[in-house]
Amino acid sequence: MALQRYLLKRSYETKEKLRPLLLRSFSSISAPTLPSCDYEPKPYKGPLADEVLQKRKKYLGPSLFYYYQKPLNIVEGKMQYLFDENGKRYLDAFAGIVTVSCGHCHPEVVNAIVEQNKLLQHATTLYLHHAIADYAEALASKMPGNLKVVYFVNSGSEANELAMLMARLYSGNLGMIALRNAYHGGSSGTIGLTALNTWKYPIPQGEIHHVMSPDPYHGVFGSDASSYAKDVQDHIDFGTSGKVAGFVAETIQGIGGAVELAPGYLKRVYDIVHKAGGVCIADEVQTGFGRTGSHYWGFETQSVLPDIVTMAKGIGNGLPLGAVVTTPEIANVLAEKLQFNTFGGNPVCSSGGLAVLRVLDKEKRQAHCADVGSHLIERFRALQQKYDIIGDVRGRGLMIGVELVTDKKEKTPAKAETTVLFEKLRELGVLVGKGGLHGNVFRIKPPMCFSKDDADFLVDALDYAMSKL
Repeated sequence: MALQRYLLKRSYETKEKLRPLLLRSFSSISAPTLPSCDYEPKPYKGPLADEVLQKRKKYLGPSLFYYYQKPLNIVEGKMQYLFDENGKRYLDAFAGIVTVSCGHCHPEVVNAIVEQNKLLQHATTLYLHHAIADYAEALASKMPGNLKVVYFVNSGSEANELAMLMARLYSGNLGMIALRNAYHGGSSGTIGLTALNTWKYPIPQGEIHHVMSPDPYHGVFGSDASSYAKDVQDHIDFGTSGKVAGFVAETIQGIGGAVELAPGYLKRVYDIVHKAGGVCIADEVQTGFGRTGSHYWGFETQSVLPDIVTMAKGIGNGLPLGAVVTTPEIANVLAEKLQFNTFGGNPVCSSGGLAVLRVLDKEKRQAHCADVGSHLIERFRALQQKYDIIGDVRGRGLMIGVELVTDKKEKTPAKAETTVLFEKLRELGVLVGKGGLHGNVFRIKPPMCFSKDDADFLVDALDYAMSKL
């Protein structure tokens, strides 16, 4: 008995001696440093941030907003890095809002654009030019099934606007169904499809119905796809004539906070919509071109074949480029009238877009996204065990969301804390995005050349920032 008391006393004394060391170790997490980079930015001699901001406020629309209390003046980019006016390097974990796919100023994409610019910048599709035809052929080769006809536009909003027009003309119906928490554009037509009040103006949105988002984290049915699909059927039965024009959805809701739809949801809904006379549209503006890692197109993660696919952003690595791909049968409805897009598929954008496809294939970026993305998600989930503020880690490949909450049970948005961490990450040299209705989701969607070293630095930076909260 005496021996047992002696051992317990020694054990307690040892723990008390170690306690200050453990606390000191935890509280003194050192700030991580950016992975090495042998690229040197050119000396910047242009206007500085304050002057640019004043001009912007004076001459640009007041609806434009910017990140950070002191906005960054970004003047150069190279692959996964950005540089400000002082030459400070930042790790870009947002890719210009999921737009830079190959990497900033990728030499092969830049060269294709420059060489075409030297020959012909613009003519019109009223004349022949090989660039648009070559590019359409290459893009169609990436599509499954009979998705073989391409219409080129200049943005994701335009693409979704055209897709909605096709759906209504082909079906002969008007009603469109979209998901709550969705973002499909900000034009007067697509703003109706969008279902986040922060992005909607009070204008008529037309014949559009918004159904429950099959959100495994926040949704009332968790991951039960069949219950969410029943909500779609109920809307058709009780909110329409029984016929609809179409259904549109992102596979992973981007601006909504990287919300991946419940498994099996689209398969059930596509069947319901087809029976109601509608067509199914996959919005691949953010999820396309291998970003999800497991598949080239986001809709493939749900084992479905859409009738129409829209794409933009990563399609051009920063070029103003978008596309709608559909079947010959659906495409034919536009031939009943004159249909034209002045800049869609111009020689410069077509040459750049074709270079993007070739680079993504050559550098095996889909497999790279799967590898780096799984590593990044694993590290974020380990961090989730350390900090209660991390309510959810979700996504796949290099399309990831980290949701911050003040209460894990109630899932209360950690708005103030997100703002503090957002600024701290910038100070540490990391640029991320924010999403979700309350802006409490970090959107991690970097250029697809993002490395495991970059991933480790990003997580270490967030760890350090959270340790200082």
